[in-house]
Amino acid sequence: MDKKALIAMSGGVDSSVAAFLTKQQEFECMGVTMKLFNNSDIDIDVRENTCCSLDDVEDARSVAYRLNMPYHVFNFSDRFKEDVIERFVDAYQKGRTPNPCIDCNRYLKFDKLFSRAKELGYNYVVTGHYARISFSEETGRYILKKAVDTSKDQSYVLYSLTQEQLSHVMFPLGELAKTEVRKIAEENGFVNAQKHDSQDICFVVNGTYAEFIENYTGKKFPEGNFVDKNGNVLGRHKGIIRYTVGQRKGLGLALPHPMYVTAVDPVSNTVTLGENEDLFSTSVTAEKINLISVPNLFTPMRVKAKVRYRQAEQWATAVQTAPDTLKVEFDEPQRAITKGQAVVLYDNDIVVGGGTIV
Repeated sequence: MDKKALIAMSGGVDSSVAAFLTKQQEFECMGVTMKLFNNSDIDIDVRENTCCSLDDVEDARSVAYRLNMPYHVFNFSDRFKEDVIERFVDAYQKGRTPNPCIDCNRYLKFDKLFSRAKELGYNYVVTGHYARISFSEETGRYILKKAVDTSKDQSYVLYSLTQEQLSHVMFPLGELAKTEVRKIAEENGFVNAQKHDSQDICFVVNGTYAEFIENYTGKKFPEGNFVDKNGNVLGRHKGIIRYTVGQRKGLGLALPHPMYVTAVDPVSNTVTLGENEDLFSTSVTAEKINLISVPNLFTPMRVKAKVRYRQAEQWATAVQTAPDTLKVEFDEPQRAITKGQAVVLYDNDIVVGGGTIV
């Protein structure tokens, strides 16, 4: 197979060093930046600390030219709008809290870009993610592993990768620490060697998620009741899209003691508040599952699992309950398990799989 790689270049230091390392392995490389949205779609004029701005394109182009490889910008804004922004907006309207980075990886980087690479005759897609891929001779399956630099590990947002995708994806930074990546960029004179990492959700730049959703949909979300677990009215909320499970601040209520959002119900347009202990539960049900290290999980498996990106993994037992659902029972109660987030399962540093919490 020809060694040809399409490098997804965001303009940041990570993808730039990933391009450099791939070139060092004597791959024929092409740099690509995905144009994910039009500024008019998300109502912005200025962008800072996010990816895909004009400055980012120029930074990516500069590195690509320095590495003597062709560079192009692909316009995937229609697909991004449909599969990331609209999913994000829809989830909040349904009282869920989504992770759009997972959707971007699933539908853009490793689907749309993956297909474009094939069309152009490139065998691999390379990104600057901190994770590792290997092949198990024992099981005959490709394996996704955590990065060596656990503080930068991004395996959580990559759990949706399929066997086919894993066989054609490369993560050159998986064995490196972030400090090493910046040092490589410095040594090679990359313009973005000390560039700050992008922060938060790329398409929500000005204001809050709620303001973005109202601007995007063109509608205001009606006030409703804050209630306790017995249905007693505690006050008025300012629209369900402004609240997520576990939230304490920004409720706008004068309460005798701290209370937390424990549920958001779009049907009754109520937000339920409770005590901190009401946030704890041991059981998670997930759908839209993807399994990596095993073909199925119909036999219960001891794993470590986490229900949000920055959470430390916790011991649990996971079992597949249907072709596209699984159940996870934690040994210890977990706080603020939230619909719309992902539960991801680990066997030591190996990603078993994951799914969307329902």
